[in-house]
Amino acid sequence: MINRLVRNMMNEAKQKLTLAEQKAKELFAAVEERGLIAPGKTESELIAEIVELAKNEFGIDQFWHKKIVRAGANTLQPYSGNPPDVVIQNDDMVIVDFGPIVDGWEADLGRTYVMGNDPLKLKLKTDIEAACHEAKAWHTQQYGLTGAAYFNYLTQLAKKYGWEYGGEIGGHIVGHFPHEQLDPDDLGLDIHPDNHSDILQHDPQGNPRHWILEIHFVDRANNIGGFFEQLLN
Repeated sequence: MINRLVRNMMNEAKQKLTLAEQKAKELFAAVEERGLIAPGKTESELIAEIVELAKNEFGIDQFWHKKIVRAGANTLQPYSGNPPDVVIQNDDMVIVDFGPIVDGWEADLGRTYVMGNDPLKLKLKTDIEAACHEAKAWHTQQYGLTGAAYFNYLTQLAKKYGWEYGGEIGGHIVGHFPHEQLDPDDLGLDIHPDNHSDILQHDPQGNPRHWILEIHFVDRANNIGGFFEQLLN
């Protein structure tokens, strides 16, 4: 009976996180359909438009991490960066990264958009999406995996595709808001080069942790970066 209750709780958490991510995907689709990602507006203006759309049409009015839109050379910046606000140009790459809270559960979705038809930029967009699916498939084959080992895998994956890995981490956990927190210096809940804990282990209550995978590839010579982020498990 206890095992059945635990399984039900595990399934419910995964279902809630999946539903939250689906709502985030619907929001991003609506942003595309309305042509909001367009040259001539600043990053901050686009953020404001997405926030308004999320509230008015999806009932989303809370976000658990800072809202990110980055264009041009700003796409090289890691999550922790706070580059100056810029205007989206006709041939820019644009990264959108939002963490909406849906019915108390966290989503974290990141996508890359290409203004224009530059072949190199379109290749970067395609490569990061393919790499994310490849990294997810590889993860499912592991029986023990430290955050450091997975981060190293992602950096090698970037090289395989012909890019540099630009992120400070390769992912993190999500859950019911606010998700599990460790001490500030404990990297155990990040896919980080200094996290030597097994990211496949359960939390102290015996519940499986649910992870976000984020892929950030950059080309510093051409001042472009691409980003793709969604649930890993």
